[in-house]
Amino acid sequence: MRRVNHSYTNRLANIHWPITIVVCVLCAIGFAVLYSAARGNMDPWAGRHLTRFLFMIPVMILIALIDIQFWVRTAYWIYGSGVLLLIIVELIGVFGKGAQRWVSVGGTSIQPSEFMKIALVLALARYYHFVHISEVNRPIVLAAPLLLIAIPAALILHQPNLGTATITCLTGAAIMFLAGLSWRYITVAGVAVVSAIPVIWAGMHDYQKQRVFTFLSPESDPLGAGYNIMQSKIAIGSGGFFGKGFLEGSQGQLSFLPEKQTDFIFTMLTEEFGMVGGLGILILYSVLIFMGFRVALSSHNQFGRLVAGGISTVLFIHLFINCAMVMGLIPVVGVPLPFLSYGGSVLMAMMIGYGFVLNAYVYRNIGVFRGVRDLL
Repeated sequence: MRRVNHSYTNRLANIHWPITIVVCVLCAIGFAVLYSAARGNMDPWAGRHLTRFLFMIPVMILIALIDIQFWVRTAYWIYGSGVLLLIIVELIGVFGKGAQRWVSVGGTSIQPSEFMKIALVLALARYYHFVHISEVNRPIVLAAPLLLIAIPAALILHQPNLGTATITCLTGAAIMFLAGLSWRYITVAGVAVVSAIPVIWAGMHDYQKQRVFTFLSPESDPLGAGYNIMQSKIAIGSGGFFGKGFLEGSQGQLSFLPEKQTDFIFTMLTEEFGMVGGLGILILYSVLIFMGFRVALSSHNQFGRLVAGGISTVLFIHLFINCAMVMGLIPVVGVPLPFLSYGGSVLMAMMIGYGFVLNAYVYRNIGVFRGVRDLL
C-alpha cells in the first residue's frame, strides 16, 4: 500500500482546476439568471445564491485536499448521519408545499435528501472498494448495497418526494453497474419495475397522478394543472435562436412563468438567451460530466473511481430530468438544476459532491487500503 506523503501545497497544485472553473462558471450563470428572475434585484435569490457559493468554494477545495483514506474510513458514518437526518425529518421536519422535507437549523432550513444522494455514493463506493470484481454478482454480495439504497429511498418517498427518491434509486443502480453488476440483473430489475407499474400507480398521491395526466394532455387544463408546463413551452419557444435579451424575457419578468428560480430556471435562461444560451449551458454541463467520468477512469483505486462516476451520474440525472421536464418530455417532478437553481441544499450538496470528484483526482495514483484490518 502506498501512503500519501506530499504536502497540502502540492495537493492544491494537483487539483483538477478545469472542473473547478466550470463549476464556478455555472454558479455565476445561475447568479445572473436569478438576478434577472428578481427583475434586476439581488433579493431574494441572487444574493443568497452568491453567498452560499462563496462559502462552499473553500469547503469544496478542503474536501479535495483531505486524504482519500479518511473518506473511505468515514463513508459509512456520513451515510448513517444522512439517514439520521431523514429520520429527524420524519419526526420534527418542517412542512412546505404539501410535504415534510426540511429540518430547521439555526434559523435556516436544509433538505437532507439532497445530501443523502452524496452520502449514498460514498457508502456504496466504500462497500464495493472491498469487494473483488469476481464477487460483485453473488446474491449475498448484492444484499447490502440494495439495503443501502432502499433505506433512504423509502424515507425520501414517504416525505413525499418522488423525484429525489427516483434519483436516489437511479444513482445507486448506476454505481452498482459501474462496480461490475451484470446486465442480467439490470434487465431483471427493469422488467420488475415495469411489471410493478400498476402497484406503483395505486400507491401514488393524487397530485402525483395529476402530474402524469397533465404531462399527457397539458392543453386540457391550461389555466390549472397544465399551466406550468404550457407557460414553460411558451417561454422556451418565444426565446427563439438568440433570446429576448438579459432582463427582457416577458414570461419570466411578468411572472407568468412559475417557479422560475428553481424548477424552471432553464426555461428562464432559454427565454432570455435563446437556443444558443440553452445549448451553451448543456455543453458546460456535458463537459463537467465528461471530466468527472475521465477522473473515474484515471483513478487507480475503486473508491475514487466509483465516487467520481457516482457524482457525475447524479449530475447527469438531474440535468436530464430537469431539462426534459421543462420541455414537456416527462411529467413535472420538481427536480432543480444544480448550480443554477435557487436552493441552498442542492447547491451545497453538489459542491460537496464535486469536492469528492476533485479528491478522487488528487489521489488518483494512490493505492487505498483494501483489507479490513487496515481500517483499525
